[in-house]
Amino acid sequence: MPERIMPYLPEFYREIKDFTEIGQTEDVELDSLEAAVQQLFDDQFVTSSGMQAIKRREQMLGIQADPQTESLEFRRKRILNRYRTKPPFTLHYLQQQLDALVGPGMTVVSVDVRSFVLTVTADIENANVFREVIHTIETIKPANLIYQQNTSIKGTIGLEERISRRDVAWNYKLDGSWKLGEKPFASLGPEVVVT
Repeated sequence: MPERIMPYLPEFYREIKDFTEIGQTEDVELDSLEAAVQQLFDDQFVTSSGMQAIKRREQMLGIQADPQTESLEFRRKRILNRYRTKPPFTLHYLQQQLDALVGPGMTVVSVDVRSFVLTVTADIENANVFREVIHTIETIKPANLIYQQNTSIKGTIGLEERISRRDVAWNYKLDGSWKLGEKPFASLGPEVVVT
């Protein structure tokens, strides 16, 4: 640890034990002061805030955090997300917010303009992130849109192709001999697999 105080004192003070001890103590205090000033500066920005500043911001925003399950990084993202949910609604803006919160490509936003339905398809496994996504959507979306959540499932679907045919026998005639309700319009033969 470099000396901070002793270089400013006259040479003969360096040989006195009391002054060297005081100088070391003041060096420790100055290091603590410098760290506190740096933390104060870091706390001015959400991305570099410490735990106390994050707690203060969460109280201001009315967020009930769970430190046992939520990481400091997620809590920072949530605060940034809450600060950014004020502009007017656009699909691009909502998609951008969800990509920043969940990750690019993890959510897809679409709107059915005729039915006024906002659909968000998401692949989210973390419950805390899912709750924040719902809060974000409910905060941003206009009141005239209905929010519908779709869940995206990772996995594969196997497809099997086959072609079959059936013979159709028509049971009615337009000559008046066919009686309504006596037989169905058509009878289907057995299904035969072609390939």
